[in-house]
Amino acid sequence: MSADRVPDSDRRLAPLRLIRSANVGPVTYRQLLARFGSAEAALEALPALAARGGGRAPVIADSAKVEREIAAVDRLGAHYLFRGDPDYPPLLAELESAPPALTFRGDLTLTRRPCVAMVGARNASAAACRFARGLAQDLSMQGVTVVSGLARGIDTQAHIGALDGGTVGVIASGIDIAFPPENAELQEAVATRGLLIAEQPPGSEPRARHFPYRNRIIAGLSLGTVVVEAAPKSGSLITARLANEAGREVMAVPGSPLDPRAQGCNLLIRDGATLIQNAADVLEMLRPIDPRAVRSPGSGFDPAPVCADASERERSDITGLLGPVPVAVDELIRQSGHAPAIVQTILLELELAGRLERHAGGRVSLG
Repeated sequence: MSADRVPDSDRRLAPLRLIRSANVGPVTYRQLLARFGSAEAALEALPALAARGGGRAPVIADSAKVEREIAAVDRLGAHYLFRGDPDYPPLLAELESAPPALTFRGDLTLTRRPCVAMVGARNASAAACRFARGLAQDLSMQGVTVVSGLARGIDTQAHIGALDGGTVGVIASGIDIAFPPENAELQEAVATRGLLIAEQPPGSEPRARHFPYRNRIIAGLSLGTVVVEAAPKSGSLITARLANEAGREVMAVPGSPLDPRAQGCNLLIRDGATLIQNAADVLEMLRPIDPRAVRSPGSGFDPAPVCADASERERSDITGLLGPVPVAVDELIRQSGHAPAIVQTILLELELAGRLERHAGGRVSLG
């Protein structure tokens, strides 16, 4: 493990304290670093920023707790990957919501190959499981890394099929927690023969709110997402939507109209997803990306700059334009007539005060 990729404990402490502090999301984290230059300076500024946003001082992560987390990661043989590190996957860095820090075990070079996500039903049919396993094997033998979420059903079969050729498992728990429990052996195999990635700290049990976060990493790592079998309101369709919002390919395997598990895929195809029947169909969709469209490793999405101060009138203007319905930040800038840096500063303060929620597509609402 190179020194460039894994900072020593002291260098990891302040960034992790900032990441683990209350109300600090991916966009806010990058804005704070851009504004204050270091995690240490940002931590000192948090109480004043939250006060200007009209809230109480956020709970800043305790140093001792973060030190215990770092020790746990080291003890598990895992490593941290920070956004901005040379090995951070450039496609994932393109997301507005790219995780500031990940933990991983395994071979990071798998993310440098063309990656395809494969997702689908947990209670998948036997035919769909067989198809997913074969498709994953065929793709991995062609040099494609298969990314999935280590869930029951399609995810499990995708990892099994691609285990010899290259697979990445993204989990909703800590790097040391296997879920579902019956996939513990498979998860360990992915970590030792492929790559295992987690956003949550070690010891974190998977919660319902963690799965959409995991899904955006699966979609963000990949050039495209293949949905093999899915009900109309499944998590697999959330992954497909996130892939579409990120400008990635969405592909689906058709199924019988009589099988409810195929309805989600059939709806995707009706709405414009590419129909997939074999690995050749997937490979045809993985057109080379113009290098100008992907930023250099470690750069990725950069939020608009923030400035030092905003007036009370400007804060009142922006707060008055916000409500429970998500609105694009660009629309706030247009309607308020204020400079983008001013608007971003006010949104930063509101988020740290616990009054703002960020949504996909650069939209925000009052929490």
